Amino acid sequence: MPLTTIAGLEIDLVRQRMRSLRLTVYAGGRIRVAVPLHTPATAVEEFVRARHAWIQKHQQQFATRAPRPVLQYVSGEQHPFLGRLYELQVTTAPGRPRAWLDEATAQLHLHVPSESTSAQRAAVLAAWYRQQLKQRIPGLLQHWEPVVGRQAASWGVKQMRTRWGTCNIGARRIWLNLELIKRPLPCLEYVVVHELTHLHERLHNARFWGLLDQFMPDWRTHKNELNQVLLPPSSQPDAD
Repeated sequence: MPLTTIAGLEIDLVRQRMRSLRLTVYAGGRIRVAVPLHTPATAVEEFVRARHAWIQKHQQQFATRAPRPVLQYVSGEQHPFLGRLYELQVTTAPGRPRAWLDEATAQLHLHVPSESTSAQRAAVLAAWYRQQLKQRIPGLLQHWEPVVGRQAASWGVKQMRTRWGTCNIGARRIWLNLELIKRPLPCLEYVVVHELTHLHERLHNARFWGLLDQFMPDWRTHKNELNQVLLPPSSQPDAD
């Protein structure tokens, strides 16, 4: 994608059918600005200039994050689950591949065929993570929907590269990032509340954050913890 310089910053500028301007800072510091098709250049520049400090802050945050370890899915590796690290124990055996957790020994077990590749082992573990996350979401919605005063018509789980969750306001559908199952449970709760709050207010404005203060007074702690995490670069990008 060609770069353009706006307010002294190199920007991936994308014009597409949409209603409002959208800014995203990716891991590595890349900046993407998506704007409606006929937005004047002056309006785009004003939009970027107004967010210059925000952009620099997020670029600095990405720069200070430790790189993600390259996982081979072999015994002895550390893999997170709900904020705790577990030692992976791989057993090669015939039968259906599966994963399971042993809390007592702090081990995450992976049973796979002997000829399985690291990618195949990763897929088995990802399926287990997905199952674990899906099991927890209904209970969290049951708890938090009365607090927020809004109900999601439906929900889903998918891998996202840049955001922890997204809310389709018209459909009242929320999506949660699969990576949330690796973080402490309060972080998952924060994202659920965050997306439900969008059913009151679409924008991240003063009203939105005020409502979030009301529903979950300690949300900043959980948001800050998530901000320290570098999401997997191989995932597909999505919305907040």
